[in-house]
Amino acid sequence: MKMIRLDDVQIFVHTVDYGSFSEAARQLNIAPAHASASVQRLEKALDTRLFTRSTRSMQLSDAGERYLPHARVMIGALQQGQQALADGRGALSGPLRLSAPSDFGRNLLLPWLDEFQHRHPGLSLHVKISDRAADLIRQPLDAVVRYGALPDSSLLAMKLVDNNRRALCAAPSYLERHGAPAKVEDLRQHNCLRFVWSEQIHERWHFTPPGGERTVAVTGNRISDDADAVRRWAIAGEGLVYKSRLDLIDDLKAGRLVEVFPREYCELAPLHLICAHRAQLSPAINALHAFLRERCTALLASHPSGGTQAVLAI
Repeated sequence: MKMIRLDDVQIFVHTVDYGSFSEAARQLNIAPAHASASVQRLEKALDTRLFTRSTRSMQLSDAGERYLPHARVMIGALQQGQQALADGRGALSGPLRLSAPSDFGRNLLLPWLDEFQHRHPGLSLHVKISDRAADLIRQPLDAVVRYGALPDSSLLAMKLVDNNRRALCAAPSYLERHGAPAKVEDLRQHNCLRFVWSEQIHERWHFTPPGGERTVAVTGNRISDDADAVRRWAIAGEGLVYKSRLDLIDDLKAGRLVEVFPREYCELAPLHLICAHRAQLSPAINALHAFLRERCTALLASHPSGGTQAVLAI
């Protein structure tokens, strides 16, 4: 096999990420012809076609799909080498590409990242905020923040907070009009505000009151693919919301929302910082993990009581 040039691999990865030679070239500040020639040289070195091309489109070939995660590892190793040199000079530097869910990302992560970047001004942030599960293999990401248990055990998950749970909440105005549910089954008579996570509507709500686990299929007149919008509807008195307590603590402390069921009856909502593989565990990611874990733990501890709660009837 012929020698493979790392700059060719980098241009290949950028072409995948940005969808065309011209856009990859623009991002790298090179000529489009240079980008095209670079990928052709890589294909020749690998003796395979990485893209299937037509007059209107360009898509990864089957071989390109198989090669892409390995190409990302090579580029990651290059960046880690550069970072190691920067660490020797006592500074974190380079791009830090993250994805986070909407409510946590917009209202907690963004201001925390301001502080983190001010501590490490050599870092450049690329932040994707979405309630669609990011693909760590296909997308140009160093890490994602994600709630819930991990379906893929091959991913490297670092816990950000211990014992975080969902919270069932409503605005005081909603509870004044409709009353509070006294037991899990009463949720069927309430307007439950639902959100979509990665194409799935979160409408089967799980609880563990005394007497055993309960699950109820809820309904309501509002659904959004942005969990931040659902939280805002709840604050406006439009219904009940059931989501991570971390996302709701500022509203609980301010009295905009009230917890309806006791905290210990609600479903666990683990939060992790996730990398695709150990090779991505750079000094910047390690520093970010420690920083976010400290912030999440402090926020959760800032409102331990949960305020006024109903006592569930069994």
